[in-house]
Amino acid sequence: MRYVGEPGYVLHVRPWRETSLLVEILSAEHGRLGLLARGVRSPRQQMLRAALAPLQSIRFDAVQRGELARLTTAEAIDVAPRIHGDAALSAFYLNELTLRLAPRQDPQPELFRAYGRTRALIGAGAPLAWTLRRYERDLLDALGVGFDWARDADGQAVDPAARYRIDPDGGLRRVGQSKGSDDPRRHPTGRVLLALGGDGQPVEDDLPALRRAMRELLMQHLGGRGLRAWEMASELARIDQRDPSPASASAESIAVENRERAD
Repeated sequence: MRYVGEPGYVLHVRPWRETSLLVEILSAEHGRLGLLARGVRSPRQQMLRAALAPLQSIRFDAVQRGELARLTTAEAIDVAPRIHGDAALSAFYLNELTLRLAPRQDPQPELFRAYGRTRALIGAGAPLAWTLRRYERDLLDALGVGFDWARDADGQAVDPAARYRIDPDGGLRRVGQSKGSDDPRRHPTGRVLLALGGDGQPVEDDLPALRRAMRELLMQHLGGRGLRAWEMASELARIDQRDPSPASASAESIAVENRERAD
């Protein structure tokens, strides 16, 4: 199979042998693709190498003869967002989550559009927590495991004042007023679930519980193996608690260190 002028976003890049790269792409018409880019680490291929940076929007040609397609050419469509700090970590999370959950060679046009919107929002400085929750919602929808955020598992309208547990198999289940380990305050409010379903404006205090619930839900689809981005965020939080000065650490430095370990 040949891919000619195929738009895509670069999700992940890692070295292969001395001069080549293994590249994961989210393409517009063919879903996630694995590409082998031969010889692109040589000095003569600097422009092509630059186009294969994570988060970059590209147009590429490739030939598929097995699990990996051989990249023949690629060019940047635009300038990738220039981001730092928490936005850089959010972009790393966006790519890693997509890489882990999007199946190979399975067309996902809605996911491709959702990724593009999220990439633009991160680059524009939109609120990161809400931007990522909406992408998680869109990703689940594209994979066919999304929810009706306005109705609970019993078909009842979601109550903004109530709290709900997100059951991966059954949907939204209203939580009672029990205390202790199942304290209802750890579950998201109906208010934030309705906002998520309708792209409304969330209440800031509702976001932490929604983040925890979505992480638990995603962990089910990740087969119980978490994401490096979650580990990086926890590490940054621990560093900030020890030394809150800006010089103590950065999302970029932690990300670089983790990429070097992986490579």
